[in-house]
Amino acid sequence: MTTATVAAAPAVRAERAPGIKPRGWIGFLFIAPNLLGVLAFTLIPLVSVIALAFTDWNLVSGVGGITFTGLDNFVAIARDPGFWNAVGLTLLYVGVSVPLTVVLGLALGIALNRPLPGRSILRAIFFLPYIVNVVAIGMTWLMLMNPKAGLVNQVLEVFGIQPGWFASSNWALPALIVMAVWGGVGYCSLIYLSALQDAPKQLYEAADIDGAGAWAKFRTITWPSLLPTTVFLLVTLIIGASQGFGLIALITSGGPGDSTTTISYYMYQTGFQFYRFGYASAIGLVTFAGVLALTLLTWRAQRGRALND
Repeated sequence: MTTATVAAAPAVRAERAPGIKPRGWIGFLFIAPNLLGVLAFTLIPLVSVIALAFTDWNLVSGVGGITFTGLDNFVAIARDPGFWNAVGLTLLYVGVSVPLTVVLGLALGIALNRPLPGRSILRAIFFLPYIVNVVAIGMTWLMLMNPKAGLVNQVLEVFGIQPGWFASSNWALPALIVMAVWGGVGYCSLIYLSALQDAPKQLYEAADIDGAGAWAKFRTITWPSLLPTTVFLLVTLIIGASQGFGLIALITSGGPGDSTTTISYYMYQTGFQFYRFGYASAIGLVTFAGVLALTLLTWRAQRGRALND
């Protein structure tokens, strides 16, 4: 058969053998575990919380004891002094710990970006607190901040300061803030370090030629290039801090008094200590709306200010 004949021959259409079905369903088998996990641990709980927020349920009465109450839970939240006290403490906790973590993380990231001996080991050491179990962190800080025998107070005694820390209603929240900053600085520094290594080198070279100083380069090049990273850290840290529960439950249980009862712990108390699951679900929805609004404001505030915008 000649080449011309082969070229002129009509294309033979591949036919699927009888009884063989498409194998597109095989792909769903690979993602089925993830889909089931999202369904069981995210979607169903989310729908349940939204539904329970409009009900009165104490769990002891069983599913049959669920009573629809409409917006009564949200009206009660607006009049609840305990909720607003928790909101104020949460805003104080987030408003102090998050900026401190970001600023110190940025300073540490810039320091670790320099050619230092043992830089890789230092990065690992600073990141370690972020991955250590919360129980180990809590026990360590309880010993360090012991009012009588703790190392922290022994150092502060030189300056005439002897805080009561977790035993004092005035010092318990600052102690938790110190722990939160200590645990998050290493994470922020590594995120900033990654962004610093991707910064445009040619702009720094041009700034050196123009005789720009360190502060001028930071203000006009470094900070604008790090702005998207900063927004990412602010958003994730705000969400994480507003949901902070482990250390509070482990160390202070919301006390002394209610001095460390943040929204997450107040929600826990309402649901699992007082069995008001409908009211706790409503608090969760209000908290979600507040965190979402704060996140959107943070994102909107940086629009048009990044180096590449």
